Amino acid sequence: MDKKELKQLLEQVADGTTKPEEAMLQIKTEPYKEMGFAKLDTHRGIRQGAAEVIYGAGKTPEQICRIAAEMVREREKTVLITRMSQEAADYVSKELDLYYDSFSKIGRIGEMPEPDGIGKIVVATGGTSDMPVAEEAAQTAEIYGNEVVRLYDVGVAGMHRLMSHVDDIMSARVIIAIAGMEGALASVIGGMADCPVIAVPTSIGYGANFGGLSALLSMLNSCASGVSVVNIDNGFGAGYLASMINHMEGSRT
Repeated sequence: MDKKELKQLLEQVADGTTKPEEAMLQIKTEPYKEMGFAKLDTHRGIRQGAAEVIYGAGKTPEQICRIAAEMVREREKTVLITRMSQEAADYVSKELDLYYDSFSKIGRIGEMPEPDGIGKIVVATGGTSDMPVAEEAAQTAEIYGNEVVRLYDVGVAGMHRLMSHVDDIMSARVIIAIAGMEGALASVIGGMADCPVIAVPTSIGYGANFGGLSALLSMLNSCASGVSVVNIDNGFGAGYLASMINHMEGSRT
């Protein structure tokens, strides 16, 4: 149960279509499910508005499958699995109806919700090599009910590529700027946009990139206002945060 469903349930109690006792039965569940190897947070949807996400890296295919199956039993409409290997996807697909994208390593069980965010989320990359991280961000945002505009390979090595999408940049409610190398794209977009910019450094680059550290430091030191930074290659974190911003009520200033 998420926040919307809880609100609907309380409204049904208020108007008399649902008895308080029936509502209590739907709400009265354990705060987590003890699974031995994992503690499934069944109340996260109520607390935060989104269910727990399964981080696939480091988990066995069997563990991923058991957690996902338990979430389905808990009536989660959409189960999101990040950093999922092909091996795990093949295993889970035998037990559950899984959508899997090997490019972003995103797995999804259940329905894809209709977009209900206030505006559009733009996901932009410096280069084509950044696209796996970008797709993790974009698909995460879409799974949380957002309309996403993709602008790929618009880095600073060819500024005219970005400038041909000024309308998309200026009309976005949130922008995710993803880049490796020196990570300059976030500062450029931050200097153009009137909305929050979430910068994602990637591990793409030659030796002195230090696995994304140079891009991370560049983004942290951006002189453009309104730029925040998530961890290296953390497309999921950027997509989740962008969705939160895009679902905040109130008009833009």
